[in-house]
Parts: sequence; structure tokens; C-alpha cells
Amino acid sequence: MAPRKLPLDSQLCFSLYAASMAVNRTYKPLLDQLGLTYPQYLVLSTLWEQGELAVSAIADRLSLESSTITPLVKRLESAGFVTRERNPKDERQVIVSLTAKGRSMNDKTACLTEKLLERSGLTPDQLTRMNGQVRQLRDALGAAD
Repeated sequence: MAPRKLPLDSQLCFSLYAASMAVNRTYKPLLDQLGLTYPQYLVLSTLWEQGELAVSAIADRLSLESSTITPLVKRLESAGFVTRERNPKDERQVIVSLTAKGRSMNDKTACLTEKLLERSGLTPDQLTRMNGQVRQLRDALGAAD
């Protein structure tokens, strides 16, 4: 007997996808005001968290390809948020660093968390627990690769 197919709303993959889309829609107007896209925000967040990094390290942190990160970094550089320099020890690597303008965006994006809390109706503890569960799922699925 074939396993019964779950309705879409009962599939975890769809719930996670739809929740991600809803978060992006919540963030979009705020990021638009700051002149950022969500992927650019993720690159900046990685740099705020870890300091200057090679493009490949940013890609690894975000589980993306370097070829996806490079155009994001170029646009961030054009907007004055980051600088790019070849690594003198390894010319194949491009090191990305925050500018003063890029560092100042860290405080300006605090409104994203506030808006998410407001719109979700969740407490900070509930949101933190949920985030921990999603990360645990991500890590378990990633370890299976």
C-alpha cells in the first residue's frame, strides 16, 4: 500500500517555505527604505557577525555559491557599504570589508527584528525557541548529506 500524501498545509517543507516568504514580505518595505535587498542584508549580517571575509567564506556561511555572492558584493560596494580587495597572500581570493556606512547599517536594521516580533504576535522567547528548532532541523538535514 502506497503511503498517503499529506495535504500541502500539513507538509513541513511548505510551512517553512511559506513562513520564509512571509518574513521576506515583512522585511521588504523596511529594507527598501534602507536601499537593501534581503540577500544583501544577509551578506551584511555575515560581515557584522564575523568581520572581513573572503567571498568564499560569505558563500559558505550563507550556504550559497560564490558566483551568487559576487554580484551582491559588487552592488554593496557600489552603494558604499563594503570594499573589495584581492588577498595579497592569495590573489584568487577577494576579501570583503565593511565601510563606516556598512557598519552603521547594523543599528539601522534593528527594526527588522522589532517588526517581526510585532507582526508575529510571538514573544522573544517563543521566537528564539522556534529559531532553535528550525536550526536544529537544518543542522540534522545538513549532516545527512
